[in-house]
Amino acid sequence: MGEDMNLTIEKCAEIDVDSVIKIGVETYFDAFRDYCTRAVMDSYLREAFSKDKILSEMQNTKSEFHFCYLQDEIAGYIKTNTEDAQTDLRDYEGLEIERIYVRSTYRGRGIGSYLMRFAIQRAEEQGKKYVWLGVWEKNQRAIAFYQHHGFKAYGTHPFRMGNEIQVDFVMKKHL
Repeated sequence: MGEDMNLTIEKCAEIDVDSVIKIGVETYFDAFRDYCTRAVMDSYLREAFSKDKILSEMQNTKSEFHFCYLQDEIAGYIKTNTEDAQTDLRDYEGLEIERIYVRSTYRGRGIGSYLMRFAIQRAEEQGKKYVWLGVWEKNQRAIAFYQHHGFKAYGTHPFRMGNEIQVDFVMKKHL
């Protein structure tokens, strides 16, 4: 928590699309490059972080992207979804945390926890009953992080990465 005083959050605008894409590709690649072939990774990154797709997501009023700055450097970002922008549950009482991406050079500074608290605060402000997310069943580091923040496994859903189908745990935290 000592770093919090240097952290700020700002909502992203469409003009930020290139930075959102760059950080998304960078952090996703860093996190998962050892778990799949380069072809599968490249295919997924091309699809998930295409400019058209990210712009479309940014234009959806039920999705929000927020940068987290450490001093004046973008340390990462968070993407949340409500209502029909949610990827799976689409329950109007929930808020989905679709992405918490912290750049590798900024890990270990409490930025992920700061973003998590921000998402929970946004859900509370909107009167949501719970926050939920999907996490790859083999991503033990992320699962432990979410459990630390009070999330519990609720079920599973399929996640397509390139031509592979993987299993994500769906985790919830009731507010």
